[in-house]
Amino acid sequence: MHIVKLNATTSTNTYLKEYARELDFKEDILVWTHAQVEGRGQRGAIWESEPGKNLTFSVFKRVEGFRADRTFYMSMAASLMVVETLEHFGVRQLAVKWPNDILAGARKICGILIETIIRDGLYGVILGVGINVNQKVFEKAPRATSVLLETGRVTDLNEVLDYFIKSFYKYAELVSQFDFARLHQLYEQQLFRKDKVSTFELPGGKHIAGVINGVSKNGKLILQLEDELLKEFDLKEIKLLY
Repeated sequence: MHIVKLNATTSTNTYLKEYARELDFKEDILVWTHAQVEGRGQRGAIWESEPGKNLTFSVFKRVEGFRADRTFYMSMAASLMVVETLEHFGVRQLAVKWPNDILAGARKICGILIETIIRDGLYGVILGVGINVNQKVFEKAPRATSVLLETGRVTDLNEVLDYFIKSFYKYAELVSQFDFARLHQLYEQQLFRKDKVSTFELPGGKHIAGVINGVSKNGKLILQLEDELLKEFDLKEIKLLY
């Protein structure tokens, strides 16, 4: 893997997308920045990160020949990469809040944003990862946490990145082998509030109760509603309240 380190950039995902338009990448590329001034999350959220305290990086991987309707398996793999990395550094009570926020207990410790590159079909994916490592105070995200807050120890960012890269290739291998059943199983084992009654918000503010049954192969959340029927929702259709 080729690693590029930047002092600052608007967004590592944006940086890689711009270069992917111009270059024909032959290898995996990871862009890591000391300061990301316009980090992005799901639903257009802004990612808060104190410069030099956390890991903010993006990885480009070519996936030519990979069916576009299977891209959520890359999201599953990315979530598992992060969970395994954080477990290694002593973080406990980890879970994946659908689709790919990583929680420690009920506090967010990592966000993942996945984007695709199209060139006469699916060409590559960019995994944008923000891991809170040594930050103590979160002014804009009061429900956030970090490796430091969870373990009481300052952790070397290079060590976390090195371990993530090992986990990246472990789970990317499952994707390349089309071992989707295994990925799906491992992902659902980590799914936050699976098989528990939870409250969800629909567009417009209506609240409903349901039980998370799992996730479909194309990434939709499967809920068992009060009438015991199963219904699928995408990210724009429902929000878990917790």
